[in-house]
Amino acid sequence: MSLKIGDPAPDFTLPSHLGKDVTLSDLRGKNVLLAFFPLAWTPV
Repeated sequence: MSLKIGDPAPDFTLPSHLGKDVTLSDLRGKNVLLAFFPLAWTPV
């Protein structure tokens, strides 16, 4: 899937650092920052 600037992000669920799942759509109406750190010693 390819997104263009300004496209809405697709809904997804990922585990948080607290061990709970976080779903993007649950945060609708709040400010959300997505940061990806390749090779940052993460299991992803």
